[in-house]
Amino acid sequence: MAKKKSSAEKRHRQSEERRLRNKSAKSAVRTSVKKFQVLAQKKDFPGADEALKEMVKKIDTAAGKGIISKNAAARKKSRMQLFYNKLRTV
Repeated sequence: MAKKKSSAEKRHRQSEERRLRNKSAKSAVRTSVKKFQVLAQKKDFPGADEALKEMVKKIDTAAGKGIISKNAAARKKSRMQLFYNKLRTV
């Protein structure tokens, strides 16, 4: 009689797929934050507005999927908005 694969092997495969998916989402968030910061520091405010919207969308998506916590998402969005507002007024 053939042996069945253990459920631990399947669980390992699943966790590996999730890890890679989560890693990709976190990387996308970091990239969008960096893109926004660069545009804001260059005083390219129309571009920074678009980058801010894209960044908020990526952060909210990651938080909704549980990749980052809701509090971490709120903290990142708040800090970036304060950063943007400070550069905008100076």
